[in-house]
Amino acid sequence: MGPKSGEALREAPQRRRTQRESPASAAERFPPPRPRRSPMPAWTLPIADFMLALLAFMLGYIARYHFTLFRAVMETNQAPFDPYIPFAFFYAFMLYFAHHSNGLYRQMRGRSLIEELTVSANGIATATVTLLALFFVIQSVVSSRLMLVYVAVITLLLMGFVRIALRLLLAMLRARGIGVQRVLIVGWGESGGAIMRAMVARKDFGYEPVGYVDDNPRIGHVDLGRIRGLGTLENLDETIREHQIDLVIITLPWSDHDKILSITQTARESGADVRAVPDVFQLNTRQMQVENLDGIPLLGFGRMEQRFRGTDRVIKRAIDLGLVLVTAPLWAPLVSLAALAIRLESRGPVTYPQRRVGEGGREFSMYKLRSMVPDAHLMREELVQASGEDPRHPKIRNDPRITRVGALIRSISIDELPQFINVLKGEMSLVGPRPPTPDEVALYAPWHLQRLQTIPGCTGLWQISGRSNIPFDEMCLLDIYYIENWSVRLDLQIIAMTLPHLLLRRGAW
Repeated sequence: MGPKSGEALREAPQRRRTQRESPASAAERFPPPRPRRSPMPAWTLPIADFMLALLAFMLGYIARYHFTLFRAVMETNQAPFDPYIPFAFFYAFMLYFAHHSNGLYRQMRGRSLIEELTVSANGIATATVTLLALFFVIQSVVSSRLMLVYVAVITLLLMGFVRIALRLLLAMLRARGIGVQRVLIVGWGESGGAIMRAMVARKDFGYEPVGYVDDNPRIGHVDLGRIRGLGTLENLDETIREHQIDLVIITLPWSDHDKILSITQTARESGADVRAVPDVFQLNTRQMQVENLDGIPLLGFGRMEQRFRGTDRVIKRAIDLGLVLVTAPLWAPLVSLAALAIRLESRGPVTYPQRRVGEGGREFSMYKLRSMVPDAHLMREELVQASGEDPRHPKIRNDPRITRVGALIRSISIDELPQFINVLKGEMSLVGPRPPTPDEVALYAPWHLQRLQTIPGCTGLWQISGRSNIPFDEMCLLDIYYIENWSVRLDLQIIAMTLPHLLLRRGAW
């Protein structure tokens, strides 16, 4: 990108403004920032921490002087709570200043609970040590050091509990569209795709990817499910205003610094916040290792192909086998009852083996309880064409092939339980991308094939994010995010969230 191109891009918003029928006012050129889409005011957490610090001081006093935990209090050392009140307020103020200076009260989406509690623990340690020093300096008549240890521990426990509760509350509100930022991504490359996948998979962060723009018109006008291709950078300011964008994320190479500066200016003039992704972060940080060479940071980059190899694969396989075998007394009777109902309702086989594509493009037979009339596959193509569904992942509402028993067992996914046999055979996992049919894979674009890089699963991010309500492209984004971010914790979270989604029948038909 040459200097002339950068200058032309910077002049474009100004040329469009001068072409309006009336001169742009200062308010039009520099609109006030949009109100923050946050369900929790910025002062909520500091006030809560201040009150929790006072409560912890009171509970610490009770633990020391009333319950006498760990060490008895001599009669001569008994003290009322009143002399401790000034120290309690001093402790609370010190805690606030420590947390504020460490950035704990800056609203940062995506910050982990461990990181937040670590900062809290550092602040609590600072406030406790300062108060101990104050005790020593003023030689107070009340100066129980053991009580301060109780106060510190209780403070950390209370703050941890409150932060977990707030995270759950925020996740619930954001899932309902409250406190969500509408996001526009500039540039569709490796970085843009990674950002999009993370936002689609982690709705608890509170980002709604509205769409993306790209200088390549063949890319910028292509929709990805519900995420729209909003064109090129030429009309960026109109795009931001029309779609009420709160946040613009720039994923362009830093060599295009002139273009990035121009986009930043245009976005801010249009009332949106701006973030930029450094080149190095087009790879997920979980794939990077940081080493130190005499003070010089060295970043090592892992390869995605190393996922699900060696120890990771053994751990995942052990979890699959363990959970399937342990829960067999629960799911085996359900399969038997459903099979009996299918047999009583209509003739035909009870199970239905279907050819699916698994890891690395290898085909296998996936087992399901039959929920449709016999020979239903012969009507599939005609129904897909009539319904207008995406042939890469068709989900037909009110499918006439489904039997009465089939509708019941499909609504809570009992028909999927025989896939545990595929899990025992090693063809599937409990968690992973849903295996497609060979006909569907034949219609894939190259980037869709990334979802075949790992063993398919009975459940996954797609199922707990809306199941049949999720368009195909978004499903692929979720699957790729899962592959890039796999962990035992993520698998267990998905398994734990699958059951309530099945019982509530969310997105199932």
